[in-house]
Amino acid sequence: MPRPARLLRTTAWSLIESAGLPIGALALAGWLWGRNAGLIAGVVIVWIIAAIRKIHTGTVPSLVVISVVVLTLQTALAVATGQVWIFLLHFPVANLALFFVFARTARGPNPIVARLASEVVALRQPTTPSPGLHRFFQDATWLWAAIFLFLAICMTALLVTQTTAMFILLATAATVLLIVAGAGASALWLRVVLRRLGLGLRFVAS
Repeated sequence: MPRPARLLRTTAWSLIESAGLPIGALALAGWLWGRNAGLIAGVVIVWIIAAIRKIHTGTVPSLVVISVVVLTLQTALAVATGQVWIFLLHFPVANLALFFVFARTARGPNPIVARLASEVVALRQPTTPSPGLHRFFQDATWLWAAIFLFLAICMTALLVTQTTAMFILLATAATVLLIVAGAGASALWLRVVLRRLGLGLRFVAS
C-alpha cells in the first residue's frame, strides 16, 4: 500500500470525483435553479468525469461507474415524476442496481471489490497471482452485493410503512451503519486471509 499521506490523497480524490463533485453540482444548481436542475447537473458532472477518465486513462474507476448508475437512476425517476413517493423510490432502486453491479462481477476474473481496493486505497496485489486472495475478492464482492440487496429490501419496507421524514432518517442511518460495518468486516476479513496465505501489508513510497 502507499504511505499514509499518499493513501489519504488517493482515497480523498476517489471520493471527491465520485461523490463530492456531483453532489456539489447538484447542491449549487438546485439552489440556483431548483431541484430538477440540480439533479440534472449532478448527472452531467459525473458523466463528464467518466468521459474524461475514459479519454485520459482508457478506464473509468469503479466508484465513478457506481455514481453514474446511481445518479442516472435517481435523476430519471425524480425528473420523470413529480410524486414524492416515486422520488423516494430511487433509494431502493439504486441499491438494487448496485446489487446487480456487484453480483455480475463476483464470479468473474476481475471482481469489483478488487478494483475498488486498487482504485480507492491503491492496494497492490502480489506480482505472482494468489488464487486464495482472488477468492477473497470474489467472496467480498458477494458480501457487498448482499449488503446492497438487504438495503434495497429494507428501504422498500420503510418506504411502504413510514412517513417521508422517518423514511429518510431511517434509510440514512441504515445505509451508514451497513456501509461502515461492511467496510470494517471486509478489512478484518482481508487481514485474516492475508495471514492464512502468508502474505502481508507494507507501505511503499509510490
